Amino acid sequence: MTQIFRCLPSANGEEQGQAHDAALYAALEAFPSSLAVVNRAGQTVLANRALCMRYGKVTVEPRSVDRILLGLGGECRIKLRCALRNATVEVHALAVALRDEYLLVIGDATGSPVGDEVMRLRTLVHSLELASSTDHLTGAWNRAHFDRLIKAELERSVNLHHPLSLVLLDIDHFKRINDEHGHLAGDFVLREVVHVIRAQLRRSDELFRWGGEEFAVLQSGCGYRAAQRSAEKIREAIAEHAFSCTGKVTVSAGVAEFRTGETPSAWFHRLDDALYAAKGGGRNRVIVDRSGNSDDWAAAGQKLTMHLQWSEAYECGESSIDEQHRELFTLANATLDATLNHDEGALQQLERFIHHVQEHFADEEALLARVGYPQLDLHRRIHAGLLQEATRLHQRTLDGCSTLGELVEFMGTHVVSRHLLIADRQYFPWLLRTHECPEAQLSVSLPGAVQ
Repeated sequence: MTQIFRCLPSANGEEQGQAHDAALYAALEAFPSSLAVVNRAGQTVLANRALCMRYGKVTVEPRSVDRILLGLGGECRIKLRCALRNATVEVHALAVALRDEYLLVIGDATGSPVGDEVMRLRTLVHSLELASSTDHLTGAWNRAHFDRLIKAELERSVNLHHPLSLVLLDIDHFKRINDEHGHLAGDFVLREVVHVIRAQLRRSDELFRWGGEEFAVLQSGCGYRAAQRSAEKIREAIAEHAFSCTGKVTVSAGVAEFRTGETPSAWFHRLDDALYAAKGGGRNRVIVDRSGNSDDWAAAGQKLTMHLQWSEAYECGESSIDEQHRELFTLANATLDATLNHDEGALQQLERFIHHVQEHFADEEALLARVGYPQLDLHRRIHAGLLQEATRLHQRTLDGCSTLGELVEFMGTHVVSRHLLIADRQYFPWLLRTHECPEAQLSVSLPGAVQ
């Protein structure tokens, strides 16, 4: 690649993963528009071929991206240091936020990049972000995605008094499988194990490839007892599965529930100890660390709630958005109550809830368009995916192929709680900018919102 000063690490550290990542970054290198990537310190990470063909070897002047590094993004003017010309060129650019860096789509001295190339680039960025979160071999989420997700999940668990557990699974004698049957057979086993695990999981569970032959299942709303039952189901299903090229395959598993006040590393240490005990105890078994928030809360006399609890920490500072988010929590709880009480009108209550979500998503997208949120296209796709899955589950419920509880759990967990705590928080700094920057003051009220 032209002028790559630092390559991002591969998702799983294996040769195939590195090749996969190299192909993705090569897409940025070969993109027809001029691109540069800067990190949070303002250092140039990448200048692609198109940019270097235009200006020669270049770096971005760090001080010219101060506005970007403050999280403001959007259109800006930046300065390029041209090594061959020994000169500085000022150009227009559009900043697209990545997770730890900013991607700059560079125009010329007179104008910003045109809309079509920006749309093509955002599509490419979305595919890069998805690929960076997914294990290339098995299709499970990777460890990097777990690291990005876990902070919000822990916060959600503590605030909502929903227990949170991890199941860590290790394929027994996997080295023997590779040695006796070859690495292609080992890859087949990894993919088949993921297939079997997924068949045993709830929709709210998240499956990650932890590394090598280890997999982790993050289970929201599960104490260690329920997580143990889930782990046993997985263990039994794998032991009974017919692996065509290797014969019988078994897994060992450790289970640990999070405890408020402990660090994630302490939690993972308990989990790892449980798995180690399962391996040392003969394999093909589940060992549980029998402590966690569910016991602590019960000992303190606190009732585990089935309700979503609103917190001021969820506010973005824009009253119309915050009002709609609070209303989503209220409707979600009313739907939960109706479902748990087996009310005759539970389905109608759920349909009203879904309708409100649709209206909220449309209003939120309109607001973000008005303030020029640069990741609006990605946010729209997230909304569309959630509504598509809600519609599918709703139809399955009407057809008798799925339970009402499954749809309620999806709406409460994925659409309201997780979406607000993870995806929506990405635009909070951008809305804050509209209030703090005088030149960006906009009317951002939503139709029908309480002022």
